[in-house]
Amino acid sequence: MALAVLVGCKQKVKEFDATGVFEATEITVSAEQSGQLMRFDINEGDEVAEECEVGLIDTTQIWLKIVQADATKAVYQSQKPDMEKQIAATRQQLAKARQEQQRYSELVSDGAAPQKMLDDATNQVKVLQKQLDAQISSLSTSTNALNKQMAATDVQVSQLQDQLQKCHITTPTKGVVLEKYVERGEFVSPGKPLFKMADTEKMYLRAYITSLQLQNVKVGQAVKVFADYGKGERHEYDGKVSWISSRSEFTPKTILTDDERADLVYAVKIAVKNRLRLSEAKNDGYIKIGMYGNVKL
Repeated sequence: MALAVLVGCKQKVKEFDATGVFEATEITVSAEQSGQLMRFDINEGDEVAEECEVGLIDTTQIWLKIVQADATKAVYQSQKPDMEKQIAATRQQLAKARQEQQRYSELVSDGAAPQKMLDDATNQVKVLQKQLDAQISSLSTSTNALNKQMAATDVQVSQLQDQLQKCHITTPTKGVVLEKYVERGEFVSPGKPLFKMADTEKMYLRAYITSLQLQNVKVGQAVKVFADYGKGERHEYDGKVSWISSRSEFTPKTILTDDERADLVYAVKIAVKNRLRLSEAKNDGYIKIGMYGNVKL
């Protein structure tokens, strides 16, 4: 009887402090432009690099709009007046009138010409000066208006180029393609999901700890993580606590025993690199999304 009691107690000793399921940050990439999917070069399970172009939406209409906007800008540029050439004649007339004014001023001073001739020459200078000022003002207004129209065209071209860039489907991060939702040749619209991917090198174990264990766990703490492959086969990984829930919950049904599921626990996330110590140079990929894992604090 004593031996049976000892064996029973031994069986209740927990080999691990917490149990959970491995997760990864999943990203759904959606279309940002509408059009036919001209190219889509990925398949489920493919490993892709960051900022890798994997598809292309038809760019014909956007490109034609850019060409049209560039032509419109060229028209505005050709309409800009050559101010110096257009006011050159008035400047010359004004210079000649000032010479006449100076000459009549000297004649009047010597008494060789009447005052009226000097007054007429002075008025002529004033008239020509006003004409020159009006021409400069009109030409400046026209030039400014055309410059603003050209600037608006530049903004339009920038918007179209941004739309053109969004026709190129790229991966936001490196990882593995989990699901593919469309095929080449389909028509897509903004917001339509194209594929789902995840960085499976940076995995997380979502485990659950009791309130008693909570006082001994903190963010940044190093722990041991074991990936459970079934039939007693496990791989050990180095992990680090990256998040602790601030709210308690009942233990999920998939975790632990019926008695333990009745307890209130706290979820924690443990960051794990999906590589064994013997394969530090690369992602060995042993850990899969949804796989069970254990934690030793």
